[in-house]
Amino acid sequence: MSEETKYYQHGRFSFAGGSIPNAFTAYRTYGDSKNPCIVFPTCYGAKLDSQLYLVGAGKALDPAKYFIVTFALFSNGESSSPSNTPEPHNGPYFPAVSYEDNINAQYAVLTKELKVTKIKCAIGFSMGGQQAYHWAVMYPDFVEKFVPICGSARTSPHNQCFLEGPRIALSVSKDYNNGFYTTKPEQGVRAFARVYSAWAYGQTWYREFGHLYNGKYTDLNDFIRSEWEAGFLASWDANDMLTMLRTWQTGDVSKVKSVAPALQGDLAGVLSTISAKGLIMPSKTDLYFPPEDSQNEVAAMGANATLNVIDSIWGHKAGGGANAADTEFISKSVREFLESA
Repeated sequence: MSEETKYYQHGRFSFAGGSIPNAFTAYRTYGDSKNPCIVFPTCYGAKLDSQLYLVGAGKALDPAKYFIVTFALFSNGESSSPSNTPEPHNGPYFPAVSYEDNINAQYAVLTKELKVTKIKCAIGFSMGGQQAYHWAVMYPDFVEKFVPICGSARTSPHNQCFLEGPRIALSVSKDYNNGFYTTKPEQGVRAFARVYSAWAYGQTWYREFGHLYNGKYTDLNDFIRSEWEAGFLASWDANDMLTMLRTWQTGDVSKVKSVAPALQGDLAGVLSTISAKGLIMPSKTDLYFPPEDSQNEVAAMGANATLNVIDSIWGHKAGGGANAADTEFISKSVREFLESA
């Protein structure tokens, strides 16, 4: 099931690192706009097509029950990005983008174009989960519920350090040329993909299932080349990858402009002010967003938040539709949460 991709034209739009004229947000809608609205933004390495693992008849986000709006992150190649913006704001000249920028743009689409007056739920995986947190903080009177899946309210120092690996692997490659490449910087993208692959599943998955690549691939190197390098080389622009990575790396709900001055930088304090009900779903074996971070966040939010750990060996990938068992666990939990008072 797939609806048409639409584009909302913002005109001149201000980002964290500057502004561009004629910025646009790519989005899709599913279901009747009279139904309760659910917002489901993309994550890192995802296009709008990637959202369909939770959207569809009989799935957690059923268009027969809800009006679902999926949003493409700025810099994912579908919304305004370094790769699709005309000179002089193209490529490495594209401004830095924050989560706050994305949420403000999504709010504009919902209220000005789609005439939505309330969000029943903001849900997302990974970077999408971080956006769900931002929705709850930035627009408290607009959001009833939120579900971060394998995400966090603040990108931890641990997570930031991980992201430095793939960032440096790509940015210092000779064919990246400081962002001024004229052909695809294949060496840099391949290096990025290899560093990124090491953390995606986690050690438990590799211990239990790592041998299975021998059934399809000749060895581990063949597996990484086919499953990781191929995906980034086929679908992603290098400047887009790095701009979106910076959004992830700098994510922090305690530093958005709408937070009271006295609470700026106080993560626990900001989380304690969230009025929306939250279902927080980390993966037990996630190396990007470990469940311990979610436990601390739920403790700060108090009675409004519920922790529901995905008991999976699939690491971070558990939340993104990587396997049927985890997707069904997430779907069942989300259905019950959406139907609860």
